[in-house]
Amino acid sequence: MFREDSPEEECGVLGIFAPKEDVARMAYFGLSALQHRGQEAAGIAVSDGQTLRLHKDIGLVSQVFDPLTLSKIKGDFAIGHTRYSTTGSSSARNAQPFLIDTQYGPIALAHNGNLINAAELRQELLKKGIGLSSTSDTEVMTMMLACSKGDTWFDRLKDAILHWKGAFSLVILTRDQVFAVRDPWGFHPLNVGMLPGGGHVAASEVGALRTLGCEAYREVLPGEIIALSNTAMIAFQAVPIPEQTAFCTFENIYFSRPDNVFDGKSVHAIRQRLGENLAKESPVEADVVIPVPDSSIPAAIGFSRESGIPYNDGFIKNRYIGRTFIEPNDSLRQLGIALKYNVIMENVLDKRVVMVDDSIVRGNTTGPLIQLLKAAGVKEVHLRITCPPIKHPCFMGVDMGTYDELIAHRCTVDEICRKVGADSLSYLSLQGMMSAIGREEGYCNACFTGLYPIPPTIGMTKTGFEQSIGE
Repeated sequence: MFREDSPEEECGVLGIFAPKEDVARMAYFGLSALQHRGQEAAGIAVSDGQTLRLHKDIGLVSQVFDPLTLSKIKGDFAIGHTRYSTTGSSSARNAQPFLIDTQYGPIALAHNGNLINAAELRQELLKKGIGLSSTSDTEVMTMMLACSKGDTWFDRLKDAILHWKGAFSLVILTRDQVFAVRDPWGFHPLNVGMLPGGGHVAASEVGALRTLGCEAYREVLPGEIIALSNTAMIAFQAVPIPEQTAFCTFENIYFSRPDNVFDGKSVHAIRQRLGENLAKESPVEADVVIPVPDSSIPAAIGFSRESGIPYNDGFIKNRYIGRTFIEPNDSLRQLGIALKYNVIMENVLDKRVVMVDDSIVRGNTTGPLIQLLKAAGVKEVHLRITCPPIKHPCFMGVDMGTYDELIAHRCTVDEICRKVGADSLSYLSLQGMMSAIGREEGYCNACFTGLYPIPPTIGMTKTGFEQSIGE
């Protein structure tokens, strides 16, 4: 179960060094390409070499920024953030980036992930008499940087990173540098690319780099710090890569856009293989395979290709309604479903349908979708899920919810099938999922297995974690 304060969950981060370019506008376009990673708040901080300027607010990127706002934040360096949070923590004060003045000059920071020792670090700062204005992990990290040892920001960052435990993909802005930093376990993606006119971009996903015209890119290595400045792009391995990394499997299942590259592999190709393996493990007699758009489309294509059952669209999606999984509470999620999907009746009427979905988390989306299909005249709905049952919460940066909220923690597969109204339900096995990814180890599968790569410690409520290790 999550803490009462606000971990910085799955978000999108962006950092740019582009001399003589309109970096604020570039950041706007880059964040727009990362909008799927968070819809509650957005922010951009820009430096002209002397002064840092920040604008952030609650809302989508297009709601927070307009041409006039962007024209007021000029410079060669920028970082940006698009955010979602856990229940109850949607607040303007927790929007990012965080910007503070220090004895070494101003610094701004944007964070994707969750420090599991944030509560402990927070108490250490408070004992030193350092005031905190938010409930965010990100502010803790920013304040720690301001207090760290070293003659340069690079040195201070090398010192601070040794104290951070958990998932963090960061972009940091100073007067004349942008830093990109990834935690030693590599939980969430972070990439860096080269601009054709000089300069570099760091971003959560390669889609943002391509949007901005980057000609070449690579992933930031786990434990690596990359500095972007007027001199050059400098990479430094601040923390050794552990023998066992912990890349987030759910990035491949749901969160990343299909054009992303994670752990050197195409997310789209992995999702197609997930569907293929699902068809092998859980065959069914049916007339048509349909996806729950959008993240399940590649998997449904793979299921169709392997099974020989024709693929077609079953739902039309309203593109102006956000992703229901990352809405902050159940009532908004349920309302979003009704607004978000309509059935294409001609493709499913009087047919046996295989409905492929990426996951079932709380179970609030699946039942209404099946009801829509049956109301449209579908004979049978056979539900196929491209990952194992999600039985455990995530402490590393994905808002899975609490044990009580996870339907697979409370119910058996047969019980879930009856609850959602499906004619049959099958999940992909852990082995089948990892086979599709192409690795047997090096990934965090704690939400499926309860085996956490870094055991949650101080700051995590004990109820859920003690329950997970007791099962």
